[in-house]
Amino acid sequence: MAVPSKSTVSPKDRLIIALAAQLRAERETRAALAEIVANGQLDREVLEAVLTDPVPVITQEDVAHAERLAMEPARLARHRETH
Repeated sequence: MAVPSKSTVSPKDRLIIALAAQLRAERETRAALAEIVANGQLDREVLEAVLTDPVPVITQEDVAHAERLAMEPARLARHRETH
């Protein structure tokens, strides 16, 4: 999937892209673990390699933005109540 540059993508879309990438990475990890178990390769070194493989998809900026988006409906509701 080609990702447009930051300047052409809204913050909300950046968050969606980051979350989709995180979900994809988690699915790949789950598939790798299933294959390891199916092949009888379930030993400590293999599990450590899979579990410690960093997948830095979501940044602190994305987390902060998600928190702001989560608060947005409450802020809008309060604004509507007072106006």
